[in-house]
Amino acid sequence: MREKWERFKKSYIWYSFRRDKVAILSSGVFLFLLFCAVFAPLVAPYYPYAPENIDILSSELPPVWMDGGNEDYLLGTDAQGRDMLSTMIYGMRISIIIGIGAVILQAMLGIVIGLISGYFGGRLDNFFMRTADVQLSFSYLMVAIFLSAILQTAVGVGRFNEIAVPFLILVIGLAQWPQYARTVRASVLAEKKKEYVEAARVAGFNSQRIMWKHILPNCMSPILVLSTIQVANAVMSEAALSFLGLGMPITRPSLGSLINSGFEYIFSGSWWITAFPGVLLVVLVLAVNLLGDWLRDVLNPKLYKA
Repeated sequence: MREKWERFKKSYIWYSFRRDKVAILSSGVFLFLLFCAVFAPLVAPYYPYAPENIDILSSELPPVWMDGGNEDYLLGTDAQGRDMLSTMIYGMRISIIIGIGAVILQAMLGIVIGLISGYFGGRLDNFFMRTADVQLSFSYLMVAIFLSAILQTAVGVGRFNEIAVPFLILVIGLAQWPQYARTVRASVLAEKKKEYVEAARVAGFNSQRIMWKHILPNCMSPILVLSTIQVANAVMSEAALSFLGLGMPITRPSLGSLINSGFEYIFSGSWWITAFPGVLLVVLVLAVNLLGDWLRDVLNPKLYKA
């Protein structure tokens, strides 16, 4: 383990990271937000889902630095009297879970389809790529609205609220797998013509071993870059769906549903109910995108500028 750490400290990635202030700042912000999300029960002042922490008499209290603020609620309260800071931390936790879960699902689908399509080609390639083209011609919002309407009718609104997290992971994952499939396919088309693949065929290795043991490891750079970008896109997609009322319920809010629930109060003076979750969402997505940009430059030396 120590030897691996020593090799990593001498690597080009670590050297580039130490010289890039934006990468250091964005990674620090992201790790801090991730820590708060993972350890939300320890970080958040209150548990916002507990009935005793919902107090209508304390609703719409402003942040502590404004007139009428309460020192018990640093960022004020929402329309239900819940602590804004605690609700935002737990909401971010749900948004990150959905974002990472959706990326894992779309990566699994896209990598398998991209490997098969790029390696075998022919009719199989045409079928998968035309399917991806059809998939991309539909907005994921249309797919989500359609599936949400069917699911809510089938199981009821109350039951739907309980399965909202896996539903959003499934919808976002199924809607955005073509990006992975196309990226992996393009890399496979370039890799399968190289000498090490021909040597593996001559050695008698089967197609499955060549694809997974030889070609896929050499396609990981674009996959890693795409994954960072897709996490940000998945978080934004979840926020958009929740803002439209198709995602997380207000009883278990994500950042998107928090923005949606406070939107009607923004012109009545309670701007913080929408503004603070919106700012947190922007900071989270920006940090992930900046990390993705840095990783893209480092893993592609032709784009990197010292």
